[in-house]
Amino acid sequence: MDFRNKRRIAVFGAGICEGEIYQLAYEVGKLLAPKAVVFTGGLGGVMEAASRGAVEAGGMTVGILPGNRAEDANPYVQIPVVTDLGQARNVVLVRTAEAAIAISGGYGTLSEIALALKMWKPVVGLRTWPNIEGVSYVETPEEAVQKVFELLEVKKVTS
Repeated sequence: MDFRNKRRIAVFGAGICEGEIYQLAYEVGKLLAPKAVVFTGGLGGVMEAASRGAVEAGGMTVGILPGNRAEDANPYVQIPVVTDLGQARNVVLVRTAEAAIAISGGYGTLSEIALALKMWKPVVGLRTWPNIEGVSYVETPEEAVQKVFELLEVKKVTS
């Protein structure tokens, strides 16, 4: 399969999560898989769930890792990118992606949202930091994936 023609979508979120948030991220990854390469920070929680969903649906995953060991990536990262940049790897993740879906998350997710907005990248929010100007908030994984592609089309038209 030729992944060069697929969109590059980042999924931001909590490094530790379970239950409902894990399932939301899993569904987002699964829904993105047919149309996008899924980029994450490569570790656990939302990042693992989105990667797992994408892989199980036949998609491609890339993890932009904060450390210096590819082995630290979650088991669903197909292409680990070792940066040894710590939290600064968020810049690499955001710069590489065309758009992002933020799910839950703490301050790392907030920094990724801010970086994406600063770089004029579309951001969709699903149960994440509320009331951030420029974030398009949705309620379901289906709406998140639909919205991210709508925003990419709008961006293409206005660019």
